[in-house]
Amino acid sequence: MEGRRQGYKEEKLKRTNRLSLMLNSREMKALGIYCNRFRVKNKSEFLRETIMKAIIKRFEEEHPTLWEETDRTLFNQEKNY
Repeated sequence: MEGRRQGYKEEKLKRTNRLSLMLNSREMKALGIYCNRFRVKNKSEFLRETIMKAIIKRFEEEHPTLWEETDRTLFNQEKNY
């Protein structure tokens, strides 16, 4: 039974969504220099991890608190029309 669960988890985590990213010449050169200097072998993995770290950090900074009311956050998206 454990094998089935593992296969299901792996299936759910497959990356099936594509994202395109456009960089200007300076940005591309900076990325290349960075990857060479810090021996980044997989740019796709590096960019994915970097983006997700920024997203998770922002989520953590804007998480709702028990004691104070804040302005609109990711978790408090009331629509005012």
